[in-house]
Amino acid sequence: MAAKKKAARPTAGTQTRRRTPRKAKAESTGLEPRECLSDGAPVRELTDRIESDGGAVVGSYKDPLGGHPLVLAVLPITKVEPTPFQRDLSEAHHKRLADVIAKTGRFLDPIIAVTARNEGYWTPNGRHRLEAMRRLGARAITALVVPNREVAWQILALNTEKAHNLKERALEVIRIYRDLLGEDGSRAESSFAFYLEDPALVTLGACYEKEPRFAGGAYHPVLRRTERFVDDPLQSAIAVHEQLAAQVLALEKQVSEVVASLKERGLTSPYLRSFVVARINPLRWMKGDLPPAEKVIAQMLDRARRFDAAKVKQDDLARMAGAPPDEG
Repeated sequence: MAAKKKAARPTAGTQTRRRTPRKAKAESTGLEPRECLSDGAPVRELTDRIESDGGAVVGSYKDPLGGHPLVLAVLPITKVEPTPFQRDLSEAHHKRLADVIAKTGRFLDPIIAVTARNEGYWTPNGRHRLEAMRRLGARAITALVVPNREVAWQILALNTEKAHNLKERALEVIRIYRDLLGEDGSRAESSFAFYLEDPALVTLGACYEKEPRFAGGAYHPVLRRTERFVDDPLQSAIAVHEQLAAQVLALEKQVSEVVASLKERGLTSPYLRSFVVARINPLRWMKGDLPPAEKVIAQMLDRARRFDAAKVKQDDLARMAGAPPDEG
């Protein structure tokens, strides 16, 4: 039986940095107000579905930036669910939203929705508003319904209700990845770079799936510099991410043992883990093209095993500047 071919990864130092787009000239982009009017023909299938589901179509129009068709509708609240790869609900946040909505007596911020795979609707942007309305006993909810379901994969860009920490971002990305695998794993990983944002988040997400209390913030800078999206199929590329995640978790276990040794010697600091990772990180001495993530993590693991806690002094820790990394 032929051995499985490992998904190849580009050299880490060869990918160009993402450029920040320049500010456009005022009033130079998009449609004029009257050009946004639509007769509803491009979204007829969607409006028919909304009405058959018991919803009410308020109207349709073209968005003023890209000219894409959109439908403003009121949907039965029982037909709407958050995307399956969305971050976990914040009890405190949705309760605060419910209080505010109840005080004003108005729901003024429509959720974004797309048609779900089988029936009903998903919201990639609006989970907390949806749950707030459910808490208030609402029968329906206003939604801006997008005909293209791919918008649901753009959740990191769309979900602005509450800032994501690293753990939430990583878990959302790995859930999106697994959803993409379920649809068609033969597509190239690189074709979804926009939706997944950062290949390191896929690996960290796989880590968080196995270890919810994993300190991902300590390793994200290393993975971000050494991982790249590949042109291999998703079904091949995910195996590489999962293998790398296993390496990172093994490294975290060894780093935790070093941190415990430092604490036993009476050394105290909120930066202990960051200090240890910085000491074993070989990237700070490297210039030019970087080695692949797998090789860097393996080197860090070897250094962690040989780490001599007895040589560390409290003064060394005091030199650590800045705040501890976001560990989700």
